[in-house]
Amino acid sequence: MKAIVFTFIFALSALWGCTSSPETQTEEPSETALVESVTYQDHEGPGKDKHIVFVTGDEEYRSEEALTQLAQILARRHGFHCTVLFAQDPEHKGIIDPNYTDNIPGLEALEKADLMVLFTRFRALPDDQMAHFQNYLINGKPLIAIRTATHAFQFRDSTNKWNHWSNSFKDESSPWNGGFGRLVLGEKWYNHHGHHKHQSTRGLIAPGAGDHPLVSGLEDGDIWGPTDVYGVRLPMPEGVTPIILGQVINREGDFDENDPFFGLQPTDHEVATTNPGSRRSYDPNDPLMPIAWTKSYQLPDGQTGRSFTSTIGSSTDMANEGVRRLMVNAVYHLLDMEVPAQADVDLIGDYHPSPYGFKDDEYWEQKNLKVADYVLNDHDD
Repeated sequence: MKAIVFTFIFALSALWGCTSSPETQTEEPSETALVESVTYQDHEGPGKDKHIVFVTGDEEYRSEEALTQLAQILARRHGFHCTVLFAQDPEHKGIIDPNYTDNIPGLEALEKADLMVLFTRFRALPDDQMAHFQNYLINGKPLIAIRTATHAFQFRDSTNKWNHWSNSFKDESSPWNGGFGRLVLGEKWYNHHGHHKHQSTRGLIAPGAGDHPLVSGLEDGDIWGPTDVYGVRLPMPEGVTPIILGQVINREGDFDENDPFFGLQPTDHEVATTNPGSRRSYDPNDPLMPIAWTKSYQLPDGQTGRSFTSTIGSSTDMANEGVRRLMVNAVYHLLDMEVPAQADVDLIGDYHPSPYGFKDDEYWEQKNLKVADYVLNDHDD
């Protein structure tokens, strides 16, 4: 097993670390230590000089599972220095609480990051934390946004200084019309285009994108996930380049609420012609919706940067090799590195993603999911 370093950010800004190697075993943090973020770092690989910060925090699609797995793949398989941040109630530091929308500690890591991977939903963060996003994007630094990141922020108070970042922000005279999602990514939350939990998504390479580095090692149908296709408004804004289109696929077996895929399978092949979950009649495959695209973005008075958005990417979607390859390709591409012809995207350890869906506060209290649980997730390949 390659040597890999796990770095912990503790409460009170104390920085501790430990190394796992054939000679040195990973040390468990003491019971009094509060682990608030986790960093995976391998000293080998083309990404050894690049620092990626992963920001989790959504109530539905288990971003805390998806991004820790992706970070470990990028660290161990490719050598990137990967820091993962989590939503936490300040009164319960070190405990992951996706339902707590007002706090993600450790965002100062963005100040020295080479790339941000964002997977949040309707966050209303305090001024000092939002300032880190502002500083990062005003400098035109690259961003990968996954699934609910199209609606990453939502401030309940319309007078809040960051309200223009909200998914609901409307001002046709402002470049922020449509909020962060529309300005930086090219689309905000619009709708479910497929039938939620009853139709899956198969990825097809968009016309003209067959030679794009982002699809290196991918063919039509390699990308599949049990999450449904999100709708976007067509045509998409200037500067957007569709990479993957989402074909809506019907479930051929029975619905199974105990199955993380809800009975949907990558072997399902029936192309949908209707969405039974919608009150309006339409063919969800005419036209096909982009589910992955790139965009050139620029905040007012900021530098020009690049974003990559994928509306497929839940923890269960990450069980698919094609989805993982798309994400790894995006990291290389946005960091101006040569994309591997066939990137190594093998899973790290035993990966058993949870089914997506909203959970109440009692569920998370009983689960008592600690950041340290991911720190200790140091498995053999």
